[in-house]
Amino acid sequence: MERPPNLAAAVEAAAEALIGVLDSATSRDAVSVSPTQLRVLSLIMSHPDTNVNRLAELLDVVPSSASRLCDRLEAVGLVRRVADPRDRREVRLLPTNAGESLLRDLQERRHRAVQAVLDRMPNRVQHELLLALLAFGQAATTTTAVPQAGSDSTARTA
Repeated sequence: MERPPNLAAAVEAAAEALIGVLDSATSRDAVSVSPTQLRVLSLIMSHPDTNVNRLAELLDVVPSSASRLCDRLEAVGLVRRVADPRDRREVRLLPTNAGESLLRDLQERRHRAVQAVLDRMPNRVQHELLLALLAFGQAATTTTAVPQAGSDSTARTA
């Protein structure tokens, strides 16, 4: 089966539409922190036992920038720093109950926004989309990352 010449463009357009749907669910009215702060909070949630240095690696920024981001999240009560029980010199970053609740609420809003779009599609097309997305995800994880033009290995500030 031959690939349509505009398939990549269609995928890009769909990705942009999805980003728009997700962004609308994450409007400034609904969320009190910046997108960067949400990303930091999400990384802390998904990487238990993260410290500032590991967070800096995940964000590709210098540790002082990661620390300042954590300072802001700590000031609004979404993140806390705790001593690692195995090595008291290490400080771990943990989401607070408020941080976990914020991410959970955001995830629910995003899910509802995407579901509203899916509900406007016929069931057969929804099923085909599911199969296509599963195949796309599998293909994406089996390929090696393509280097971006102009990328370098130096850490950035946030």
